Amino acid sequence: MLSIGRPTLVTAVALMAFAGGCGTDKASSDRSPANQPPATPVKIEIARSTTIDDTSEYVATLKSRHSAVINPEVGGQVIQIYVHSGERVTAGTPLMQIDALKQQATLHSQEYAREAALANLRYAKQQRERVAKLYAEGVVSKQSLDEAQTALEAVEAQVKALEAQVREQQVQLHYYGVLAPTSGVVGDIPVRVGDRVTQSTLLTTVDQPGDLEAYIKVPVERARQLRLKRLVQILDDTGKVAAEGPIDFISAEVDDQTQSVLIKSRVNNPRGLLRTSQFVHARITWSSREGRLIPVLAVSRINGQFFAFVAEGEGKSLVARQRQIRVGQMIGNDYVVLDGIKAGDRIIVSGAQNLVDGAPVVPQK
Repeated sequence: MLSIGRPTLVTAVALMAFAGGCGTDKASSDRSPANQPPATPVKIEIARSTTIDDTSEYVATLKSRHSAVINPEVGGQVIQIYVHSGERVTAGTPLMQIDALKQQATLHSQEYAREAALANLRYAKQQRERVAKLYAEGVVSKQSLDEAQTALEAVEAQVKALEAQVREQQVQLHYYGVLAPTSGVVGDIPVRVGDRVTQSTLLTTVDQPGDLEAYIKVPVERARQLRLKRLVQILDDTGKVAAEGPIDFISAEVDDQTQSVLIKSRVNNPRGLLRTSQFVHARITWSSREGRLIPVLAVSRINGQFFAFVAEGEGKSLVARQRQIRVGQMIGNDYVVLDGIKAGDRIIVSGAQNLVDGAPVVPQK
């Protein structure tokens, strides 16, 4: 049996201790800052507070506040159109002519009848004067004088009636010429020369440039929030505000077909960019509050939850901390943050694809 002496045992223990010490030094060197993973370069933005508007957008129809719808006063055939769509006219400008030959013939007939009645009136006056002279001389009786007076009065009444009829026919003839009732711009002209029109036929419109009125149908769910004077913004094709004005009418009834409430808003149109019957987007602001905005690119969605990385620490010793957040609507390229981020937080907006919670980061220069 092999035996080990004391000097040999001491040497073995010393060697084991030395090996253990070397292992400890190696582990310590592995945890030194020089061997930590490098900081990931990231772009950082400061979460900012801003006023967040609760808004809704609806399709609106613009109508002129000073639009005249032109219908003929009489029926007949259109024989001439003097204007074209888009032309500016003044009040009294001839727009169209409806065939008035039949009416002119009727007027001439009434005028001839009036002339005949005037001739009878002249004769009746002469006859009355002659009988009155004979009565004064005692040649005729009082009855003859009364009969002459009665005949004169009857002819006078007939003349007055015919004169009234002539004036009526003259007014009627005037209606065959369609005139602009007000100054403005001629709208669409759906009729053509040769068309037969009635009093219910739309000939055209004359719209005065300037103020318009937006007709907006708001879902009944929002009706309780409607208030007079609440601001309405009209948006152009790029989403920019083209005009705005207050709500000045709220219908008391709900449309049973669309379950919506009609409201109207007076819209200024100083530059003339908006037109009557144009469809536009109308934005209504319901309320405003303070909130935080962070870029959409800074937000990730995991299992239906929203997260963002925030840089924490001081100086160059920054680490990424993942936070669960609650977001609201999008405004442009930003999310409205309802919870999880406060103003002044340093949001990592790029370079976060491979980050994990606690990873060191360094701001990009």
